[in-house]
Order: sequence, then C-alpha cells, then structure tokens
Amino acid sequence: MTHTTVITGANRGIGLALATLCQQRGEQVITVCRHASDTLKTLGVHIIDGIDLSDPHASQTLREALAGQHIDTLIKNAGILENETLGQLKVDSIMAQFQINALAPLLITEALLPNLQAGAKIAFITSRMGSMGDNTSGGRYGYRMSKAALNAAAVSLARELTPKQIAVAILHPGFVATDMVGGRGDLLPEQAAAQLLARLDALSLEQTGQFLHSNGSTLPW
Repeated sequence: MTHTTVITGANRGIGLALATLCQQRGEQVITVCRHASDTLKTLGVHIIDGIDLSDPHASQTLREALAGQHIDTLIKNAGILENETLGQLKVDSIMAQFQINALAPLLITEALLPNLQAGAKIAFITSRMGSMGDNTSGGRYGYRMSKAALNAAAVSLARELTPKQIAVAILHPGFVATDMVGGRGDLLPEQAAAQLLARLDALSLEQTGQFLHSNGSTLPW
C-alpha cells in the first residue's frame, strides 16, 4: 500500500516544501489549506482547500473529506505568527493564535484518529518559542503561549496514543526563511523540510513526545 501523508498549511513555505519532498519520495500526498497557491497546484498532489482553521468546525469538515482514507503520516504545519508587546496586547490576535496554532491541531488529530492505524506517525510543527527554558527575550505573547499550549497537547496525545502504537513528534523546524518571518532565516524551507522528514523517519514509540529541533537536538521545555 502506498504511504499516505497528510499535511496542513501546505500552500507555501515549509508545508509546500514538505509536500514537494514527500511526493518526490513516492508518497501519496494530501495537502490541506485555506487557499491553494499556484505552486501547490502545479505539484499534482491531492488538495483539500477551503479549510479555515480559525473555524472550530474545520476539523469536522476535514474528517468528512477524508472519510475512509488511510493515513500513515499526519503533519500539522499550519500556523500564524503575530506580535504583541506589553502595553499593546491585542486579545483578538492572541485568541486567533490559540485557535490556529494550538486548538486546531488537536481537533484535527481527534477528527482523523479513525484514519490512523498502528505504526502511523503524527507530527506537530511547533516552535522553540513555546519553550519556557529557552525564553530569553520575552514578548510575542500570543505566539509563545499558543505554541506552549500546542506542546502540552502533543505530549498528552503522545501518552494516550502509545497503546495504539501511534508515535508523536513535536518538532521545531529551525529559523526558516518564510513569509511568516519576512524571508529572514538560517534555513531555506527545503532544508528545513528535509530535516523534519529525517526526524519523522527516525521516530519510534521510544521517542514519542520528545521536543526536538529539526537538526535532531533536544529542546528544553
């Protein structure tokens, strides 16, 4: 049976690079996004668009779209980054980041559990900015808080899914030059995607729930 990988947030950046590499590896790739980019459309992968993760019902829509579809690897990559500072906190911005960065990946996982069997792998593309021990600068309140919440959810899932023999990866991609960070970064999306897939390939139940950099180093909580 062909290996099937589902990737959210695949219209650009890291998600698009992941989709490209997975297709080159001969996998059946199913991409999920709000609006499919022209580049994504040229890949020839299956696209489920119109999925707006700010909508709490998006996970149910995705479940219906993938009903009966076997999934080997589920990669939750979609996310948003906003900037809040003390004296200028924006509640709507913070809540939107919680919904898209933390709650939506959890709801999608729950919705697609029937599609995952023993040996399947789940990846949460998170950020070291969700680390308490690694926070040396402060700021970015909504993003840091939402990624810390995502990490907490992913660890809980790792514990609960171990008896089902489904492994969970919690992965920081690195400082990647994407639109999210204005094109600045130490890695190109293609480089980050290759490193992320290497971590997923090496993932086992013994490693489930670990917080890792895409280069393989362990990150502090």
